[in-house]
Amino acid sequence: MTHQSMTDEELLALDVPLMIRYGLMFGGAHRTALFGDGAIAAALAAERLGVLPRSVAYLGEVVRRGGTRMAAELPEPLPGGEAAALARDWLGAAAPGARGVAEDETVARWLEAVAAVLELRVRTRGGGGSGPLGA
Repeated sequence: MTHQSMTDEELLALDVPLMIRYGLMFGGAHRTALFGDGAIAAALAAERLGVLPRSVAYLGEVVRRGGTRMAAELPEPLPGGEAAALARDWLGAAAPGARGVAEDETVARWLEAVAAVLELRVRTRGGGGSGPLGA
């Protein structure tokens, strides 16, 4: 992907699970795209479902502590049916490539990046959180 501005609709059309798989498997430019456009696209999708930034940040901690595969098996990795399905898509895409602590850390850092983008969007709209990542 070339570096150019994309609209929210264009970002929402990105295949985030595919970006997760490629970002974990191949690294390099794929990882850069995952942490750039992929994180923004994921944050937009989460925002549309009313997900709080702190929920995504907490999911990152769950991944860091228990692993991607364990988190992928949670019945509700994010609160709410649609949000849980979204997170299961992300985690399901990441689980096959998360074969150890280093990959789990990458997934956790990506979820934190998604939470940071989501928090920035909330704050710039004036919704503001009371602490880090909307806590």
